[in-house]
Amino acid sequence: MREITVRIGDLASMTRVSVRALRYYEEQGLLASTRSESGQRLYENAAVNRVRLIQQLYGAGLSSKTIAELLPCVDAKVSTPESRERLAAERDRINTQIAELIIARDRLDDIIDATSRPNPECDYV
Repeated sequence: MREITVRIGDLASMTRVSVRALRYYEEQGLLASTRSESGQRLYENAAVNRVRLIQQLYGAGLSSKTIAELLPCVDAKVSTPESRERLAAERDRINTQIAELIIARDRLDDIIDATSRPNPECDYV
């Protein structure tokens, strides 16, 4: 049974990613396509989940180089000590960012609280 394929514009619509970004993913070796007889890019349906994963990894702050290094392990559903170390380092980096964001949020809460009461020395705009 032949895998159903989608065109680049359809994949872009389904994943809410630009056509340009999909071409970039291909250039970086993150995504594969075939060509129709007329030269259009065609993707297997599994590309939808692949693009979503790539977007999540980008959203987590991973570079395209790091993603390209990790995807073979994801595809094979195995990991190496090196890939686990790399993922753990990325997770630690994200945890640090979360902690810093929580501090910033708490500081904003303090400022909001401190400025929510009228102060005769402060002109409210």
